[in-house]
Parts: sequence; structure tokens; C-alpha cells
Amino acid sequence: MKLLTKIKQKCYLNVYFQVHQPRRLRPLGFFDIGSEEANFDDALNRNIIRKVAKKCYQPVNLMLLRLLHQHPNLRITFSISGVALEQLEKYCPAVLESFRMLAATNSVEFLGETYYHSLCSLTDQHEFKYQVNKHTEAMERLLGVRPAVFRNTELIYSDRVAQMIHQLGFKGTYIDGIEKILDQKSPNSLYKPPHASDFKLFLRNYRLSDDVAFRFSDKTWEEYPLTAKKYVSWLEQQKPSDGNLINLGMDYETFGEHQKKGTGVLQFLEDFLTTVASKKSIKMINPTETIRRLRAKEQISVPTHISWADCERDLSAWLGNDMQRDAFDSVHKLKREVMDLKDDSLISIWRYLQTSDHFYYMSTKKGDDGNIHHYFSPYPSPYEAFMNYMNVLSNLEYKISLTRKSLQKKDAQTRERIIDRSNNN
Repeated sequence: MKLLTKIKQKCYLNVYFQVHQPRRLRPLGFFDIGSEEANFDDALNRNIIRKVAKKCYQPVNLMLLRLLHQHPNLRITFSISGVALEQLEKYCPAVLESFRMLAATNSVEFLGETYYHSLCSLTDQHEFKYQVNKHTEAMERLLGVRPAVFRNTELIYSDRVAQMIHQLGFKGTYIDGIEKILDQKSPNSLYKPPHASDFKLFLRNYRLSDDVAFRFSDKTWEEYPLTAKKYVSWLEQQKPSDGNLINLGMDYETFGEHQKKGTGVLQFLEDFLTTVASKKSIKMINPTETIRRLRAKEQISVPTHISWADCERDLSAWLGNDMQRDAFDSVHKLKREVMDLKDDSLISIWRYLQTSDHFYYMSTKKGDDGNIHHYFSPYPSPYEAFMNYMNVLSNLEYKISLTRKSLQKKDAQTRERIIDRSNNN
């Protein structure tokens, strides 16, 4: 992308990375329903997170620690799902320790999330509150930080979601700065929603972000190869009238996993941060500092849900076809049954089944979006993803039924003992 007109004011830059690894399901056939086999393929999950840790989390965390020591003016923001945190704690404790070290620099801020990286903000305010609070507790326990700013699963956002986040005490949230919500405004400013002037909206500049996340190693791109010098010049060339806050957001796995080390992406990141650190025209900033320094002069209203996924930037990545909607509705219909049993293990399974990735794998989109869905999916096809998910869900329903019958039997036996005692007396 080519941008004109050099800025005459200081540009504030926020860079945030999303860290997430789902707990993938094990293959479960129809005739396996009712078995005592595990619901999750934790051998696969262990292997994947250790592979990604080796390629991305560990080397890039160490790079950031070194750069933050060399350049104290650098600032980085992370959002780590609870599901990723618990897998790091279990399988990659050294990586978790490196995140603790980043937190201790006071130059790195961590965002709030839903613990299970779920879509519960669409359906259930009480469940949303539970998952957000559970994530906050995990961040305090594992990293020693309490998030003040939020990032909903996959940047899913609407005015209603903003109200829910605000009610939980967060000072702001990240959303995608897409044209259909901006009405000719720039993404490079701090905004507020209609309902609360004290709640701030951080808009991701998706074009600049996707230049790295998706186009960096694309040899057909007119800007290939992308260098740190060229990229920083694009930041400096933003128009003054477009605001002075640029939010870059991308998957952390971009660096070494999605974009392989051989593409030069790790060196690019280091060169980019080193170059920014030397620029007087650019000041790196984290979200809570942004709220202290900058004013949100304008409102943005988003009556329908948006996200950062696929070309549509809506909910179609997870709920775009009948299979996805059927699976989504089916798991949420189980809430009352599973909660009434008060069985922690069954409730836990139910919540892991809400992770957005399970529905993402069921997408039948074609083209570039379809290729990305297929890249992330452990299944040969979206139909097999759907069938396996529904088999696991049926297995959960079977366990719910067994548990209910067991409790009913115990209740009946208890009543009989009470009646016997009463008759004997």
C-alpha cells in the first residue's frame, strides 16, 4: 500500500499480538459414542503447541526481552486465551516463564479475553461474564497481571458487546477498523461507543496489519519484499487529518509459524521494532497509556456484529452455514442440563466445546478465505469437522444422561432410607 503526505505530528503506535491454541477434539466415530475415551486429542495439542513454541513463542519472546532491554521506549501488547495459557503451563512452562518476564518489564500490557476463546458474547451474558472473570483470574495467577482493556474473541464486536465489556469494568476494547463502521472516518484515532464516554475503542488498522500477517511472503504482491524501512515509512506517511494513533494487530504465530522463519519475518520484526525505537516521529504506546494520553473525540456505533475474520469481517467464519449454526445451537442448548447436574467435569467439557475454532473448521467457504480455514483445520473437510464435533457433543449428552440417572437413583435411595427410618420410629 502506498500512502502520501508526511505527518507533522507525533504518531502513537500500538502493536498487539494474539496468542491462541485451541484444545482440539480427538476423532470419535458414531459407534464410539458412550465410550470412556477422552474427548480431546491432547497428544496432538501437546505436539502442536510445542512445535509453535519452538518456532515462534520462545524465540520471539526472547527477542522482545532483548529489545525491550536495549530500547526501553518500546511497548508491546498481548492477548492470550485461557486455553492457550493452560496448555503453555502444562506443555511449555519455559514459554510461560518468558511471558512472565515480559510482564515484569512494565513495557508489555496484557488484554482480557474469554477464557475459552468462545462466541458466548453472542448468546449468553452470564456465561460471558464467567469466562471473562475466569480469564482474569488465570492472568493474575500465571502472569501476575490484571487486564484493564479487553479484546473479544476474534475481535467480535457490536454496541451490545461493548456494553457487556464495560459492565465488567474494562476501560476499552479492540475492534477491527473496517470501512463499513467508519463512515469515512479514519481507523487511526481513539473512539468511544454511543453508550459510554469513559469506554474507549481501539481500532485495528487492518490494511497495515495484514501487510505483515498475510502479504509479507507473497511474491506476487507489488510491495514484495517488505522491508522494515519501507513499512515504517508507511506509518510516517499517514495523513494528519486521519488521526495519530495506529493500532497494528495480528496473530503472534505470524512470526515463525504462519510466516516461516525462512521468509525473513523474524528479522523483519526485529528490524521494525529497532527502527521504530529510533524514530522521534513515532512513540510506541500501550492501551492504558493511550487512554491517559489521548481523547476519544468521536463516537462509532456498530449495531450489528463485526469481526476481523475473512473478507466479510462478520460472523460468517463461524456461523455462515447450516452445519455451523446447528453445532453452535446444539452446544448452547445443553447449558441448563449440564449446569443443573453441577458436575465440574461435564461443565468443563461443555465449555471447551464452545471454543470458536471448532466452528471455524466447519466453514465451506472457497477462495482465499477457504484456504485459510483449511490451513488451520485438523480435518480433511468441513463435513468431517462437523460430524466429529456432533459425535463428541452426543457423547457429552450421553454422559449427562448417565449422570442424571445416577443422581436420580441416589435421590430415590435416600428417600427410601428416610421413609424406612420414619416407619421404624
